Amino acid sequence: MYTEKSVVKCESGLHNKQVTYFIQKANEFRSSIWIEAEERKINAKSLLGVLSMGITAGTEISIIAEGPDEEAAVKELSAMLVKDII
Repeated sequence: MYTEKSVVKCESGLHNKQVTYFIQKANEFRSSIWIEAEERKINAKSLLGVLSMGITAGTEISIIAEGPDEEAAVKELSAMLVKDII
């Protein structure tokens, strides 16, 4: 299992097209991937799940992955979140 904390810097958080790009990238990996924020843990490959978390700019989240490409998955997804625009 590989975990990394990030602060979301995308102006609109994980909403609209940003969440779509994030989910598409998450689905490129074979590992199971979760997002944890404010004691809620959700499947990072689930569009409705991620949207239901209401992640806004400035929110600290943990990205957790387990599987054959877990480290690459977490690093790439974390990098997406710290950019101003995905």
